[in-house]
Amino acid sequence: MKPPVCVICSRRFSPQEEGGVVNFAKRKGDIEWEKKDIVEHPPYADWFCGRHFSYAENLSGLTINKAMEKIIERFASDYKQFEDADSY
Repeated sequence: MKPPVCVICSRRFSPQEEGGVVNFAKRKGDIEWEKKDIVEHPPYADWFCGRHFSYAENLSGLTINKAMEKIIERFASDYKQFEDADSY
């Protein structure tokens, strides 16, 4: 599991105090990944700090690719990760 660092602003935070992991709708590849029974951070989930969590959680019915496009568009000035949405 990845540490609690917001995928949008790269800020470390305490999930006991704010934010959390959002699990998005699974893509075909995500379902295949789960069948491998791998113990690591799921490819359909990511960490969001308190500022970005609610918006991301509201998009959890979308795949991570589609949700991240909307989240990055909404919080463009906060987005500091890799400046590369192609990773989603």
